Amino acid sequence: MPQFSYRARRRSGELVEGVLDVADRSAAVTQIERLGLFPVAVDTAKAGSVAANGKGSAKNFDLAAFLPPTLRAQLSQKRKPKLQELATFTQQLANLLQSGMPLTVALNSMTHLESKGIPTEVSRDLRQEVTEGRSLSDAMARQPRVFSDLYINMVRAGEQSGSLVEVLRRMANHFQQFAEIQTKFTSALIYPAIVICMGIALIAFFMFVMMPQFTTIFNGFNIPLPLPTRILIGSSQFFLGYWWLIGSVILLAIIVFFRFKASETGGRKLDEWKMKAPVIGKVINLNLFGQFARTLGTLLQNGVPVLTALKITEQVLPNRLIKEAVAKTREAVTDGKTLAQPLAQSKLFPQLMVDLVRIGEETGNVPAALSNLADTYEGELTIALRLMTQLLEPVLILVMGGIVAFLLLSIFLPLFRLISAIH
Repeated sequence: MPQFSYRARRRSGELVEGVLDVADRSAAVTQIERLGLFPVAVDTAKAGSVAANGKGSAKNFDLAAFLPPTLRAQLSQKRKPKLQELATFTQQLANLLQSGMPLTVALNSMTHLESKGIPTEVSRDLRQEVTEGRSLSDAMARQPRVFSDLYINMVRAGEQSGSLVEVLRRMANHFQQFAEIQTKFTSALIYPAIVICMGIALIAFFMFVMMPQFTTIFNGFNIPLPLPTRILIGSSQFFLGYWWLIGSVILLAIIVFFRFKASETGGRKLDEWKMKAPVIGKVINLNLFGQFARTLGTLLQNGVPVLTALKITEQVLPNRLIKEAVAKTREAVTDGKTLAQPLAQSKLFPQLMVDLVRIGEETGNVPAALSNLADTYEGELTIALRLMTQLLEPVLILVMGGIVAFLLLSIFLPLFRLISAIH
C-alpha cells in the first residue's frame, strides 16, 4: 500500500507531520480529517525523504504546470466575479466551516448553495483539488480568474496560522466594504449620467428632427431670423451635412484618448490630473488612501508578511503614482527602513496616515492603525460624495435649463415675428 506524508494543523494552530498507509490521496485526506486535523499538504512519501517532504514540496512546484488544458480553457472563459459576489461566497464558506464541517464536506455543500457570479464548478474543482491532497490556497491559485493574489495569500496565511474561518470572515467583510464604496460611487454618478444623456438626446432631436421642419417653414415666409435661430439652423445643417465627419472625429478622439491612457506617460499624467482635479480630486484621493489602508491593513492583520502585503496592495491600487510610491516603500522596507519613512518621502500620502502608521509601528500594531485610517477615509469619502452630488445637481440643472431656453428661444422668436407680420 502506498504511503503519504502530510502536514496538518490542529484547531489550536499547532503544526503536525506524519505518514499514512492508505490507498490514495483522497483516503489520506479523509483519515487526516477524522483525526480532527486540518490538512495543509499531502504528498506521496518517498523513501528517506519524509522529513524533507514536509518543508518544501507544497511550495516549489509550478501550479500552472499541473493545470489541465481543459480546465485552463474553462477558466479563461469565466468572468471575474464582483466584490459582492466574492463576499457572499466567502461568508458562506466561513459559515460552513464554523459549523464544524470538514473542508471537503463544506466545499461539497458549496456546490449546492446559490452563489451568484461564481459557478458551482468552481467549488466542485476546489473540492476535487483538496480531496487530492492540495491545500485550499493552492487549489484557489489554480483559478486566477476567480481568486486574486490578495484572496489566495490571505487564505494561505489562515491555513498556516490555523485560523482559516476567522480569516474568511475578515475577507468577506473586506469585500463587503469595498462593494459598498463602489455602490456609493455608482449612486453618486447615476443622476449626472441620466441628465447628460437626456441633454444629448434633446439636442440631437432638435438638430436632426425639429430644425429641418422649422427651417422649411421659416424659409417659406421669408422673414428675418434672430441670431439664436440662425445659430441653431446653421448648427443643424452642419450636423446633417457632415455627421460622418463629426462621428469620425469623435471616434478618432476616443481612440487617441485610450491609447494615451494606456501608455505609461499618458496614464501617469491622467492619474496625476485626477488627484489634483477640483472637487472630484478629493473624492478620488480619499478612495485611494482608504483602499490602500484597508487592503494593507487586512493583509497584515491576517498574517501576510509585510513585503508580500505591500506587493499585493501595489497590484490592487488603480493609480500609477500610488503604485510607484508603494513599490518604493516595499524597496525601502526590504532595506530595513520603517513603513512610515518612505510613505512620508513620497509626498503623496497625507500626514495623518504617516503619523498613524508611525505610531502603529512604535506600538507594534500597524494593522489596527491602518484599519482606523481606512474607517476615517471611508467616512470622509461618503461625505465628499454627498457634497459632490449636491454641487453637481444645481450645475447640471442650470446647464440643462440654459440649453432648453436657447432651443425654445430659437424656435419661438421667429414664430412671434411671423405672427406679428401676419397681423
